[in-house]
Amino acid sequence: MTVRILLVDDQPLVRAALSMVVKDAPDLEIVGEAGNGDEAVRLAAELAPSVIVMDIRMPGMDGIEATRLITSGPSTAHVLVLTTFDDDEYVYGALRAGASGFLVKDMGLEEILAAVRVVAAGEALLAPRVTRRLIADLTARPAPGSSRPPLALTAITEREQEVLTLIGRGLSNTEIAEHLHLSVTTIKTYVTRLLSKLDARDRVHLVILAYEAGLVTASR
Repeated sequence: MTVRILLVDDQPLVRAALSMVVKDAPDLEIVGEAGNGDEAVRLAAELAPSVIVMDIRMPGMDGIEATRLITSGPSTAHVLVLTTFDDDEYVYGALRAGASGFLVKDMGLEEILAAVRVVAAGEALLAPRVTRRLIADLTARPAPGSSRPPLALTAITEREQEVLTLIGRGLSNTEIAEHLHLSVTTIKTYVTRLLSKLDARDRVHLVILAYEAGLVTASR
């Protein structure tokens, strides 16, 4: 299935560079381009893209607000933030708004296209240094006031809770499989179940839920 991409960036040269690379990828297609958040919201509704590659700092509506409007509406598009700036305010703002990925523009073009494919498949993807900071920040915060997990966690099994805890610690599927002595395929099945049962957008959302449930703290 072809991944339909909407490019959102106020720099025409950035959009042109990505478009040139996408043309050589048979499984990817640029269906539209936007130079600001307002255009992005409108085109997301009109063009039904699979993935929206979204800049943050743009004139008028910024990428974070555009992401929030798109992900909270009827669109099924996944938003992959691609920006020059990776400070914490932008990272957390984008994730809270519903972005499925966060990359910085100093990554190679082929790496960016690989990230588009990952996000299109429903997975989450963060630049490695962003992932490390997110996990470190969440685990360094004080544990939630209540020691009892939210009601939603009562719907998952003990094994699923184990998997969720390890996801919250930042482990990959392969690392979780090795830790629990299970196959990677089995772990993928558990992750799919967790996404469904907890109504989570993606893996990043699962990390946040693990923290909020008290499964991941500074000491664990």
